[in-house]
Amino acid sequence: MIILNSIKSFSVIQKIFRSSVILFLCICIIFSVFFFSTCAWSKDPRELQTVKFFFENDLFGDTDKYYTNAVQIAWLSKDLKKYKDDVRLPGWSIPIIHAIPFSGKPESIHNVGILLGQQIYTPSDIQTMTLLKNERPYAGFLYGGLALHSKTDSVLDTLEIVLGVVGPASKAEFAQNTIHELRGIPTAKGWDNQLHNEPAIRFSWQRKWRLHSMELLGILDYDLISHAGLALGNVRTSGNAGGEIRFGYHIPKDFGSDVIRPGAGISTPVSKVSGQGKKLWGMHLFASSKVEGVIHDIFLDGNTWKNSHSVDKKVLLADLSLGLAFNFDMFKLTYRHLFSTKQFDNQRQGHIIGSLTLTLSF
Repeated sequence: MIILNSIKSFSVIQKIFRSSVILFLCICIIFSVFFFSTCAWSKDPRELQTVKFFFENDLFGDTDKYYTNAVQIAWLSKDLKKYKDDVRLPGWSIPIIHAIPFSGKPESIHNVGILLGQQIYTPSDIQTMTLLKNERPYAGFLYGGLALHSKTDSVLDTLEIVLGVVGPASKAEFAQNTIHELRGIPTAKGWDNQLHNEPAIRFSWQRKWRLHSMELLGILDYDLISHAGLALGNVRTSGNAGGEIRFGYHIPKDFGSDVIRPGAGISTPVSKVSGQGKKLWGMHLFASSKVEGVIHDIFLDGNTWKNSHSVDKKVLLADLSLGLAFNFDMFKLTYRHLFSTKQFDNQRQGHIIGSLTLTLSF
């Protein structure tokens, strides 16, 4: 009876937490719309800066394991004809940027981005204090980075460099257990077995193509976006390809939605004639998929220069996600439910996470 009551209490806590998250997001959206709309409505979209908030958690799949939580915030500059037009970039970096194949195309528009984030990984059993040899290692990743975006009406190239730390210095244990304490649920007990401190670096490139778009019945739209990319570094070395299809009313003429991943795209409009900002609101459904070949993943392969816990990873991965996006003027709220295949040999089943993204242009 005591166990049954505990289970019911935990279920109630989960429902309260979920309701609180939804209420908080609604308040943020309402506040943002009223605070920023008068500033953004009358401006040329190309003159707007953009802030993008990511929140990803497996709570939406009723689990607390594997890729269990991640947050990221990214800032994007207004559209730039040349990278040197952004005074935040040091002068010595301009010749290096110009050496990048896609950065000097005269028909391209550019954006500079800065990102900060944290990712948390745990085994499926977070109550055991001893090392679980056949389970995913405990690990955290705290990072910051610079992104260079070059876009035309149909193609987006993103080059990203991320620097950070994996291990106790990432403060993943503090972040996870603080949230667990606030929610009144048991904290994770096995963080003494996490990966060791290691400086982390990751270079990535990703290209997106707007392959096709069409207006249906003068009211609804649909479009198709594909992507391919590479990541290189001691954090992750991999290659991926995939696509996204969107269907709805007043779909923003951007390069689609994204999750926290190397070279994640931008949500600023493609051009002034994109229509974004000219219609008050829009809503669309989307479905996306991705396949990825993984050569190295520090969160499964373990530390690079020290002996640490590791598992045998899967080399070929795939995921499928379904979602809904709502945009109001220069605001966009996106939720997706993402299903991923097994990532290591002893993983009992695939994993599900929920991803929330709020994009504000001002």
